[in-house]
Amino acid sequence: MSRHDVTPYPDALDPGDTADAGNTADAGGRTSADRFADLRSSPRARTIAFTVLCFAVCLAIGAQQWTTAQLGGFDLGIFDQGVRGYAHFGLPVSTLKSYHHEFPPGFSLLGDHFSPVIALMAPLYWLWDDPRSLLLGQALCFAAGVPLIRRIADRCFADADPRTARRAADLAALAYGLGWPLLVASRGGFHEVAFAVPLTLLMLERGLARRYGTAAFAALLLCCTKEDMGLAVGAYGLVLLLRARRDTEPARRRRAVRWGTGLLLGGPLASVVAIAWLVPAMGGVPGYYWNYQALGEDGGSAVANVLSDPTRLLSALVDAPLKPLLLLWIFGTLFLLPLRSATILCALPLLAERVLSSNPNHWSVARHYDAFLWPILLVAALEVLGRHHDRALTRRLGVAAAAVTVAAALPLGAANLFVPAYWQPKASEAALLRGAARIPDGASVEADNQAAPRLTARTDVVLVDEKPRGREYVLIRADKRSFPFRTDREQAARIDLLLAHGYRTLWSEDGVVLLHRESTEPVPGEHVPGPDSTPYQDEVPSDVGHHLFRG
Repeated sequence: MSRHDVTPYPDALDPGDTADAGNTADAGGRTSADRFADLRSSPRARTIAFTVLCFAVCLAIGAQQWTTAQLGGFDLGIFDQGVRGYAHFGLPVSTLKSYHHEFPPGFSLLGDHFSPVIALMAPLYWLWDDPRSLLLGQALCFAAGVPLIRRIADRCFADADPRTARRAADLAALAYGLGWPLLVASRGGFHEVAFAVPLTLLMLERGLARRYGTAAFAALLLCCTKEDMGLAVGAYGLVLLLRARRDTEPARRRRAVRWGTGLLLGGPLASVVAIAWLVPAMGGVPGYYWNYQALGEDGGSAVANVLSDPTRLLSALVDAPLKPLLLLWIFGTLFLLPLRSATILCALPLLAERVLSSNPNHWSVARHYDAFLWPILLVAALEVLGRHHDRALTRRLGVAAAAVTVAAALPLGAANLFVPAYWQPKASEAALLRGAARIPDGASVEADNQAAPRLTARTDVVLVDEKPRGREYVLIRADKRSFPFRTDREQAARIDLLLAHGYRTLWSEDGVVLLHRESTEPVPGEHVPGPDSTPYQDEVPSDVGHHLFRG
């Protein structure tokens, strides 16, 4: 019986509280302060509070990036076009992606990354046909992980005293919901990782509960999130097999072995099927995302080279200063706790993809890639902390890891929310928004990357890039480099070229120019991708890959 169950003044205020006229007692003698204290200590209320906090912060960061025109056609505009295709019961076609990277007609985003799960965002477009629906949906997906991480913490701390278990669940929810990986992902717009985060947590939570059927269903959806996630699923199958060896109950051990073997084999098989057959069937190019030239020209030669000379693998891991710094940051901010849990095996394939890659975009923590790892890292850390919850040092490490995680989130996204100036677009971006507003609905447009998401819902838009596309309108900057141009001089030269071949200036402000095509005169170099087009990847600028916290 708690101290709130009995009161000596059932029909009146406690004499000691007469100054608080609002603290009225109910029929059972419990005051409003008592009821508030019960609500505050309720696990459900705390779960709701942390869920709302995660949702609000992630959505606010995305809204701030949208307001200041920091979200580009690559990648928010691409996903907006793709999900809009699903919303109209078609394929996820994106002209922003296909034109710029020279994919032939018929190409859909399923030929870029096998991510059919993003079709689940389509119902949001039936309610609000706007790119910001994706920001809303991603915030909802991230917030959906809060109840799961709290349940995982409860399971990991099942043997701890209630007070320790409650604190662990609260800190886990706080570290997850305000963790820098989710905030960085929110700052970058929408990506497939929106679904990967809660699905990974669901798979791990159901596995801990020995509800292997539901865990396998989550794993199946995870394989539909991105073609490489089958490798993480396979690794989790290995985790289940390793843990089954310690299970003293024969029936439970057999179930774990069956499901673990299924995931171990099925996950990588799903990745192979997606990469080798499904992606090419949707217009993709085999080997398009092969970024491991240091190991070999393709997967087969890479395996052969590593087997014959294992030092090539080590050399690829340390051939750029940012690679070891990336590993140090990821594990150091959690005080190496995840490394003591078998669950960390799920993260190894995803980490290996990044640190072995020759693409500098994969080495920074300023992009969304760490959000794929975040559920795995947190669950692994919780498992270690739960096993040693009775040790004072372990408890301090857990609190310190949560504190560092939340503190790191401040400069990586959260702090800007409280600075009014960061809610206002800079002069160039504000001009882009004004220029985009001048383009009529239904027009065909070549647009600056930062303006493209403002046009995807009402125009036929492609990215203004190194090749003229012959569109009615061209919205371009003249004095500030914008993706995918390498210098602003290239953009100024494009404006001169168009003005000399049938375009005229409709409007110009703060270095932003809106051009309109006045004749059918061909522009030198004008090109539209055709059946014989050869897809390519962008050349990474020389200033990328030198700073851990800047993309």
